[in-house]
Order: sequence, then C-alpha cells, then structure tokens
Amino acid sequence: MPALTGRIRTPRTGYHAVLRTPGAWKFYLAAAPARIGIAMTGLGIVWLVHGSTGSYAAAGSVTGGFAVAEALAGPQVARLIDRFGQTRMLPITLLAHALSVALLIGLTVSDRPLWSLVAAGVLAGGSLPQIGAQTAARWSLALRGNPLLSTAFALESLSTGVAFMVGPALIGTVSSLGSPVAGTVLATALVLLGGFSLALQRRTAPPPIERGQQQSSARLLHKGFLALVATNLGIGLFFGTMQVSVTAYAVDRGSPSLAGPLYAITSLVSLFAGFVYGARRWRLPAPTQFVLVLTALAITTVPLLLVESPWALGLALALPGLALAPFQVLSALLAESEVEPAVLTQAFTWLNSGSAAGIALGAAFAGRVVDTHAAQYGFALALLATLVATTMAIVVRSTRVRAVA
Repeated sequence: MPALTGRIRTPRTGYHAVLRTPGAWKFYLAAAPARIGIAMTGLGIVWLVHGSTGSYAAAGSVTGGFAVAEALAGPQVARLIDRFGQTRMLPITLLAHALSVALLIGLTVSDRPLWSLVAAGVLAGGSLPQIGAQTAARWSLALRGNPLLSTAFALESLSTGVAFMVGPALIGTVSSLGSPVAGTVLATALVLLGGFSLALQRRTAPPPIERGQQQSSARLLHKGFLALVATNLGIGLFFGTMQVSVTAYAVDRGSPSLAGPLYAITSLVSLFAGFVYGARRWRLPAPTQFVLVLTALAITTVPLLLVESPWALGLALALPGLALAPFQVLSALLAESEVEPAVLTQAFTWLNSGSAAGIALGAAFAGRVVDTHAAQYGFALALLATLVATTMAIVVRSTRVRAVA
C-alpha cells in the first residue's frame, strides 16, 4: 500500500522489482509509442520538406526552427504541467502538436514560402510533448528515497536509446518506400497514441502544485542545478560534434555508407552499459560517480584523435559509449534530488533542452571546423566538449559537498 508521502515500497532487486511498482508497467508501456514517435519527428520533417522542395537547406532551416523551439518552449510547457498536472495539460499539448504538424504538412505540399514552413516547424517543436520528463517525474513520485530510483532512471535511459535507434530507421523506411507525408503522419500518430495513453494513467501522475508552492520554481536558479544543465549542454556539444565528425570521416575515407553503422556503435555500447549500470547497486555517492563517469568519457574520447582507418574508428567509438548511459542516469538522479518535487518536470525538461541546444551548437561548430580542416579536428572539439562537461560536473559535486557541510 502506498505510503502517505506518495512513495511506494517495493522489493530491492533490479528491473523486475522496478516494474512491479504499482502502476509502473502501465505508464512505462503507455509512453513507449510516443518515445518512438518523438524520435521519428525531427528526421520526418527533413524527409517531408526535402521531398517537397528538393532542398536540404530548406529542410535544415525548418528542422532547425523545430529544434530551437523545442529547446526553448519545452521548459515553459513543463511549467504549466507542474502547475496544472499531466492529466490536464498533456491532452492540450498533444492536440496543439497534432494541429501544428497538420499545418506543416499542408503548407509543405502546397508549396508555400519557406518562412511559413519554418513558422509551422517552430509551432510543432514548441508543442512537442516531453514524454521522457513526464515519465521520469512519475518514477520520482513512486520511488523517491528508494535505491531503486536509479534503476528506474536506467530503464528510462534504455527506453530512450531503443526509441532513437528504432525511430530513425522506421521513418526512413516509411518515407522512402511510401511517402514523406506518410512518415510524418505515422510519427505524429505514435506521439498521440502514447501521449493520450499516458494521460489516462491518472493514479501515477504527480499532483498539480498548490498555490503556495508556485514560487518554488526559483529553486531552478540554484548554482548546482544550473551547473547540471551546463553539464548536459556539454554532452549535447559532444553528440553534435560526433554526428558531423563521424560522417565526415567516413566520407573522406570513401566509405559514406559506413557513417550510420559507425555512429550506431556508440549507441549500442551505451545501451549495454546502461543496462549493466542500472542492474547494480553502487556505493559511491552519485556526485562522485558523476565526476568519474565524465572523466572516463573525456579519457575514452582521446583515441578518436589517433584513428587511421574506419575499423579503428569503430573500436574507438565503442569506448565513449560506456560512459554515456550512466551519465544520463546520474544526471536524472542529481536533478531529482536538487529541486523540489513541485518543479521536477521543469527540471528534467531543462536537462533535455540543454542537451538539444548543445547538439545544435556542436553540429554547427563541427561543420565549420571539418569543412576548413579535417574530421580529426571535429573529434578534438568533441574532446573539448567532454572537458567542459567534466568541469561542470566538478562544480555540481562541489555544491553538494558544501551543502552537506
């Protein structure tokens, strides 16, 4: 029976115990289609706009507007969700997103001006529901103070990783064999299916904040949390530079078809590392683990500067994957303990926004550097990004040590 605090007592063993938390498997599975749909949406816009205009520049402009709007508007939408509750705000957000995507499709197939497509892309990105932040908030409500919370966040990380492996492959298949419009419609349908299914799970949804708690959002301005967001920004820079640099390396070596499989190596290793990490109980405090994981990420990025063949690159790309999933789990754990429950959805969304902004900036910087020099210079930028993230992790740990003292 749930405790009066809202925390649910569960056995202390692994993923099976986490999913035995009352109501957990229902909201976890309910969100699964939406995760895949979200992973399809950005690439689906590329297919949609390019298929109509024949221009990658136009597709990039619309996708860029979508990504920036998602990063900036996501935390504001999350604030409304914390204020009024998931079950009230999620359906509204989903309907707004569906209408925005329908508008984008209509404008695209009607050959409307590029500015109108960008505007519709901004609306679609700003209304994209942050499903991961909302399920993470549900895990926190159920397991706050329970050691199983780290396993729950590891399960979240695994789900997101799988979605971002399945989603792009699915949108590419549907858009190429069917039509780009069909691919975008399928992505939105999956977001709606998963989102409305999650909204129906009322028992596990965090309650809306009370009026006296509204000012607690100022806690997000705390130095420790801001450093945590900056850490996620650094990891986003890493991902953005790696996407461009791996592709450039494969193209420069005359093997462009290897770019996708090479980049997938890091994701596959990350999934394995996340599974192993979540299955174990770790004795070191989370802030210390955080610093060690990011230090390991920086060290394992160094071999990328030395590779001389695609096969060597494949081996080198496996190493950073060992640290990425544990980073995501620890980042969520530290955010959960840093802010009040009343603003938890906002906190998780700000972490996502930091990563998204970093990816956009990293891709832009790496593109210029790789065009001017070579792919190895892009890998050097990736190493620099890990050093930035590690520095911010040290700040996060120092704020925790001072708070305890």
